Amino acid sequence: MDSAAAALLGMGIAAAGFGGAGIGIGYIFGKMIEATARQPAAEAKVGKYMWIGFALVEAIALYGLVIAFIIMGMRK
Repeated sequence: MDSAAAALLGMGIAAAGFGGAGIGIGYIFGKMIEATARQPAAEAKVGKYMWIGFALVEAIALYGLVIAFIIMGMRK
């Protein structure tokens, strides 16, 4: 395998992190809806932690995007 093919493969693997981030975001918001449905009075307290978790999961997706761009820049 030459370096150009390996770079394309690496970019694809780095971008695959978006799938995991999508699953994580769906799980976070699903659990927020579930917790709110069980105890509506705790919505404000649980919502704060939901947004922190959302930001952390979204940061992982952005790291994958940055890595893909770094690999793309090294390819040329």
